[in-house]
Amino acid sequence: MSELLSRIAECIEFGKINKVAPYPPNMKGQDGADELTRRALDEGISAQRILTEGLMPGMEKVGIKFRENKVFVPQVLMSAKAMSTAMVHLKPFFLSGEVKEKGTFIIGTVEGDLHDIGKNLVAMMVEGNGWKVVDLGTDVKADQFVAALKEHQPAYVGLSALLTTTMVNMEKITKALKEAVPGAVVAVGGAPVTDSFRQKIGADIYSSDPQGLVEYLNSQLV
Repeated sequence: MSELLSRIAECIEFGKINKVAPYPPNMKGQDGADELTRRALDEGISAQRILTEGLMPGMEKVGIKFRENKVFVPQVLMSAKAMSTAMVHLKPFFLSGEVKEKGTFIIGTVEGDLHDIGKNLVAMMVEGNGWKVVDLGTDVKADQFVAALKEHQPAYVGLSALLTTTMVNMEKITKALKEAVPGAVVAVGGAPVTDSFRQKIGADIYSSDPQGLVEYLNSQLV
């Protein structure tokens, strides 16, 4: 069983989606995350174990490599695709409550900004670490974030921006969230964002990479 879970983790780490996928070249013709996850379930391995001993270790390795500039966005996207393919088989167990999620993370690209690659990377990394992700998309206004937070409490909120012209909207959204839900925890990130900017606008968390955010979220668990 543990060998099968290790192989799933390896597929996630290296972005091996399924048997027919040509990437990565050194795993060509081998079963991928799709087949191995299905096999694990057929062999009686619980969905919870597949998540915590297969998908999560693989995504953690990807996150650390990305932070250290050992892999880049295309490789991370392949890993995320492999993860989402495996998650298709696990979703019914999430819905039934058999698999316990760590918590809820709401994310969106802020008002005026249509860029989503960074947001998507963060969302995939957080989901791959066992969190429920509510993705609001791009060009998300303050009232949409507030409505989502009220609907999904308790939850953490992540604001993403790629442009200096749109990151200023993070301040308005952060204030609206904290006024509407006292104690709301807001994370900010994106190319132009810094920790000093986070402090200036009153947000709670800044990380320069998705893995840092994942580590913060996990550290908040009781």
